[in-house]
Amino acid sequence: MATDNETAQIHGWFTGRLPEGWFTGAPEIVRDREEIAVLGTLPDPPGDVPEAERIALIEGLARRFREETRERRIEIAREAERKFRQKVSWGVVCGGETVMFTTLSVPVMTRLRQSERQVLDTLVAAGVARSRSDALAWCVRLVGKHTDTWLADLRDALQHVDRVRSEGPDVNS
Repeated sequence: MATDNETAQIHGWFTGRLPEGWFTGAPEIVRDREEIAVLGTLPDPPGDVPEAERIALIEGLARRFREETRERRIEIAREAERKFRQKVSWGVVCGGETVMFTTLSVPVMTRLRQSERQVLDTLVAAGVARSRSDALAWCVRLVGKHTDTWLADLRDALQHVDRVRSEGPDVNS
């Protein structure tokens, strides 16, 4: 789990490194063991735009930003990957919608009992997923979507535990 201090250093580095004018404010940094995701907020589309046009406008703004900033983002990501030893992914938030450009897909191994495998096999048989792996990813996304508050509280508690540990005595001395 990433410590608050490490995440603060990474946030500061990206905030200082990113060109002015890319985003409406400081980027949001989302970090886990494998990846640093940099999410910047683009200006919202006008409020009087019809919904169908608004969706296309957000998609167009995100695509334009992606194309216009590609070379600089690659340069910054390479520098950050050397410095922090983690892969960097990029995304934007516009009009309340998040558009990710690049993200890692990391394999995860697990052991499942028969009843749990049957859940995955049912999803595959129903055409919800192509494989057990896709079915498991679908389940994780579904749980994540419906338990954002609970997961956020759990992450906050884990960060508190990391802070308390870092303030305690060094047991390796």
